[in-house]
Amino acid sequence: MPFDNHLAERLRDLFGFDPEIRELKMFGGIAFMRRGHMCCGILGDALMVRVGADQYEPALNSAHTRPMDITGRPLKGMVMVDPEGIADAQALRAWVDRGLLFTASLPPKKPKSPKRPRKARAPRPTRERR
Repeated sequence: MPFDNHLAERLRDLFGFDPEIRELKMFGGIAFMRRGHMCCGILGDALMVRVGADQYEPALNSAHTRPMDITGRPLKGMVMVDPEGIADAQALRAWVDRGLLFTASLPPKKPKSPKRPRKARAPRPTRERR
């Protein structure tokens, strides 16, 4: 399912040119990463927000939210916010701030070391057919 490009532009505008934020393709949508941790993203037309375990239940008690469940098993600490819950800029900002607040509590992830290129293998000898 493609993600909502209009919502993606709204998020990009909201983040501006923050050097701590990186955009990645993930889960069939896009994710916005802060210091290596997912803060929020888009799946279809819904906003996914990482609120953490402590804020999970309060977030689910908010209007227009549901558990993030893409595998048949909800991811605790992640919620989906339906389009009605982020219709205006103030509501979108509030949800993004919740994700930023949680990721600020996490230590920065160490950058992954680049993968070593595989050694080229010698071609296998071909068998002659009789």
